Amino acid sequence: MSAPQIFDRRRRRLRRDRAATGFASHDFLHARMAAELLDRLDSVQRQFTRALDLGCLDGRVGRALAARGIESVAADAGFRFARAGAGVQCDEDQLPFADGSFDLIVACGGLDQVNDLPGALTLIRRVLKPDGLFLGAFVGAGSLPRLRAALLGAEDRAVARLHPQIDVRSAGDLLARAGFALPVADGERLAVRYGSLFALLADLRGSASASLLADAAPPLTRSALARAAGLFQAAADPDGKVAETIEIVHLLGWAPAPDQPRPARRGSGTASLADALRPKRD
Repeated sequence: MSAPQIFDRRRRRLRRDRAATGFASHDFLHARMAAELLDRLDSVQRQFTRALDLGCLDGRVGRALAARGIESVAADAGFRFARAGAGVQCDEDQLPFADGSFDLIVACGGLDQVNDLPGALTLIRRVLKPDGLFLGAFVGAGSLPRLRAALLGAEDRAVARLHPQIDVRSAGDLLARAGFALPVADGERLAVRYGSLFALLADLRGSASASLLADAAPPLTRSALARAAGLFQAAADPDGKVAETIEIVHLLGWAPAPDQPRPARRGSGTASLADALRPKRD
């Protein structure tokens, strides 16, 4: 069965192309995720030679990998970002690379905009060499609660205007389903303060993060947008700024290899948990 087409692929390409020119003015979230992913990479005690910068956007991850002596191939759904990185235009769930092409893949954002995320993760695992490393980060469940509440309250009926989101536990399950060894998923909460709803919307558009839903609702009317702006501002702190929350999901997994360490077989322990927890007698 084919995956449901939640997101409009053509609209995604166009939005990324439109965001390319002014991306540097709205790149704070991408920069934050990239810095964290690179920190995690630096903590891995092994050498990598060829990497895929998947969803490359402005190329900051690829440049950082090159500075570490790692050859990098750029790929992005947007033509302008892919061209700027001398890379390949493709979606994450339609990778054109041969199996075993890379020993490192870094996906900084973008996986939350993929129609077939399980398929994308399976492809990522396949194009990794055995014992290759995958690092990813994307915006997860619980993000933008103030915006969601304002949009829901501004209309007479519930309308889907923001993307469905994936929580940390589901992300970890998807890594395991895709066949990754030693999968790890964890979350980070980021607080961002905005002076108005329109400043937040500008960041979403400028970072190519605005709605890409295939069944897009009609644009908000002027009156509904004004109500949404008022509801958003009603949550402001005394200084007039609204604290919005962004939940970032981080992923790590290894392509299976025969000599990798494996968790102990269930039931193979020699010590009793009950004995370990029993109070010791003097």
